[in-house]
Amino acid sequence: MGDFVQINGVKGVVTEIGGLATKIQTQNKIETTIPNSVIISNSIENFTRLNDATGTLISTTVTIGYDAPWRQVHAMLLSAANAVEQIEKAPQPFVYQRALSDFYVEYQLFFHTLHPAVQVKTLSDLHQKIQDEFNAAGIQIMSPHFMSQPSEPVIAQVGL
Repeated sequence: MGDFVQINGVKGVVTEIGGLATKIQTQNKIETTIPNSVIISNSIENFTRLNDATGTLISTTVTIGYDAPWRQVHAMLLSAANAVEQIEKAPQPFVYQRALSDFYVEYQLFFHTLHPAVQVKTLSDLHQKIQDEFNAAGIQIMSPHFMSQPSEPVIAQVGL
């Protein structure tokens, strides 16, 4: 009860555990009833069970071209994470470079939160801060479907 879980593709807070079924309230305030037979036959991801004082570890990924210095990218991602209220400052967020692809580097930003049940909002807030950081620096966030560099910069003007 009270744990933030994902069962059979349904992610939310366990609100009731019955003899035949378990109820989960999703982030969209939808109550979903899952038969316990389904729970037994599927894997359960529990985002809160192993949490200690550091909270749940969550991540997001961004791809950036090779023309952006990786140290600057790390600093901007960390700055964006530190600007989001729901993200814990200790332990500090951290960045891994996950892949060196043909046209871009894949960076994964990890952070802790004590509020995993609102991770959709936390990630939305974080993505806004990441966009602001990269737009202010004039660095384009690359899509994994990137094919060629356009002749004009593809960044939004901050403050518009």
